[in-house]
Amino acid sequence: MEFRSVKLAQMSTGADNRESATLRAFAVLEHIAAAEEPPTLEELTRAIGLPKPTIFRILRLLMRGGLVQREVHEKRYLVGERASALALDVQMQSPRRRERRAILSRLVEAIGETCNFTMLDGTDVVYLERVETSANVRLHMKTGSRVPLHCTASGKLLLSDLPLAQIRRLLGPGPLARYTQRTIVSMSALERELYKIRASGVGTDNGEYLVDSVCLAVPVRDQRARICAAVAVHGPAPRMTLKKGYGFLPAMKNAAAAIAATLTSVGAGNAPTPLRRVDLNRKDIAA
Repeated sequence: MEFRSVKLAQMSTGADNRESATLRAFAVLEHIAAAEEPPTLEELTRAIGLPKPTIFRILRLLMRGGLVQREVHEKRYLVGERASALALDVQMQSPRRRERRAILSRLVEAIGETCNFTMLDGTDVVYLERVETSANVRLHMKTGSRVPLHCTASGKLLLSDLPLAQIRRLLGPGPLARYTQRTIVSMSALERELYKIRASGVGTDNGEYLVDSVCLAVPVRDQRARICAAVAVHGPAPRMTLKKGYGFLPAMKNAAAAIAATLTSVGAGNAPTPLRRVDLNRKDIAA
């Protein structure tokens, strides 16, 4: 997702001090959230254009509110748990959620397996939307469920787009938790797996999180082409196989592109784009 940046030059014109302070705090939080790497105080000062003491006071306020957290050793600032939870709540309550669910529903109709719309939250993958297949044998999980990053198709795909240092901060040195005999538990093996996923653009889970469950995931990209979410399909083995799942990729990529369009920011006074039917078999997007 990409938000319109707050214009710092406008903060002191036509706004009282309280409004200006709020906009400045939002500008700092926005910059931290959009940064490729967690920024330092000096980097925030240069990027935002406010005095260093002002940025520091804002950071202390945001940290007290749980909106920002600081890495003790590197003195870099990250989005806090409270801000992450707020971002997920915004997506869960989005007026365009109905549109995303309709896209997933059509995908399920096209491929016949359960599909999910997922995002990264801390060290978990969160199911923001989920549409189940009508098949008798299926995995029941609720919207809002959380699954680990290192052994799920969506999780590994989301990790693959992050800098290595950030991956290591999220997961630690290892060994990673084992869920099945196929779970990758060493960080070195996971890093090799993420390299392959980064090259292919497809995350896979062949019984790594749940025995006899197969899953594939494709990226949902923001306006900067970064992976901000994933569309995943999963089903029970032997009905679902990786080979069968690869055949679903064109439809999944079309669905991911359609969902990406629902995540773009809406300007003030602009209504969301009307619900429209997307052809999941289009070749121009799937290529």
